Amino acid sequence: MLKVAIATLGCKTNQFESAVMAENLAKDGLSLVPFGEVADVYVINTCTVTARTDAESRRLVRRASRLNPQARIVVTGCYAQVTPGDLVAMPEVGLVVGNEEKKGLAALLRRQGVDSRVMVSDISLQSRAEPLSLTTFAEHTRAFLQVQNGCDSFCSYCIVPYARGRSRSVPRAPVLEGVERLAGQGFREVVLTGIHLGSYGRDLDPPAGLLDLLELLQLRGATGRLRLGSLEPLDITPALIAFLERSPMVCHHLHIPLQSGSDQVLARMNRPYGSAYFRDLVTRLVAALPGVCIGLDVIAGFPGETDAEFAATLRLIEELPVAYLHVFPFSSRPGTAAAAMTGHLPSRVVTERAQALRRLGEEKRSAYLSRFVGTELDVLVLKQQGSGVWSGLSRNYLTVCFSGQPDLANTEVRVRVTAVRGSSLSGDYVGPLP
Repeated sequence: MLKVAIATLGCKTNQFESAVMAENLAKDGLSLVPFGEVADVYVINTCTVTARTDAESRRLVRRASRLNPQARIVVTGCYAQVTPGDLVAMPEVGLVVGNEEKKGLAALLRRQGVDSRVMVSDISLQSRAEPLSLTTFAEHTRAFLQVQNGCDSFCSYCIVPYARGRSRSVPRAPVLEGVERLAGQGFREVVLTGIHLGSYGRDLDPPAGLLDLLELLQLRGATGRLRLGSLEPLDITPALIAFLERSPMVCHHLHIPLQSGSDQVLARMNRPYGSAYFRDLVTRLVAALPGVCIGLDVIAGFPGETDAEFAATLRLIEELPVAYLHVFPFSSRPGTAAAAMTGHLPSRVVTERAQALRRLGEEKRSAYLSRFVGTELDVLVLKQQGSGVWSGLSRNYLTVCFSGQPDLANTEVRVRVTAVRGSSLSGDYVGPLP
């Protein structure tokens, strides 16, 4: 039996697609082994957000070759899509496969020979998103469903539109079927994901928005808990906020890319909003959704970022009632507008600014967690931590540990929070949800 190992770099979309590849390979009779073991085929699903991630992909290629010099090494993902020539020039690489072509990876691996070592089509020509089927997930309680791919925004630091193509959406009927199927298989929470999730439906005929999809899922009672992936600030409309306020289905957890609190830096990033808009958005969200968990993406050390502009970012985040930060030190990606900009900062400055943002993020997380001591949260039980001790996830994205009965796996229960324990909460089991 052919042994295949898969390594994945990058975003949740890539992780989801690797899981789909793995499931399809297993269905096709191939044996999946961990990437650190000897395999006949190594598949590396790459990211290309920065030059650093490109280098990490090449490092994994060389590692695979050391594990088994006779193995076939297949490289796919965004690095393969954008710069296949870099990879095919590596003598260790047997095949370079684009983001569309990787859907048929199982068939490719079964072929005895291929006409070319590079199988990468022009992804900008893709106009439809096909639903990807996945039936098993490691957590067994939460499932992910990719409903959108691609992006039309062209932020100056981002290569994703070139790696993923134009924004395209899975039609509503397959999405509804997918959510209902996952719920029927016992998954208590479904997470909708996409590269630019908030643009969902604009390319469909007739056009329909993310809100239309959510209202349909709500009307059908498709799942008990639905969580949204990252949403751009302008996609969180007053109508969407009003829906979130009245919906018992959608979890009050929003991850929103801020990137900078300086209007000047946002303009250089080609981000279509300013700091005042973002401050108002968060204010409206917190007023409408008490206890909402808001996470932010922030880039530290963008080209030309002055001390005053970085201070504006710190000041804005300090003022906002957000729960956590994902901090990204700026790393130039060849092929983006930002790579050609002047004023690239010394790596020392970028590192220092990222550290300052991470410290602020820790303060924000601690303050947010502390708000819930003495309150009760609805918790989806994910796994058993030890004898009689369970760990779960609240609707507002907090990890909660508690002692309870021996049969609570994959149920939603109520927990009274008693203390903050590092980056999570601990509490007492109250009982099952009514």
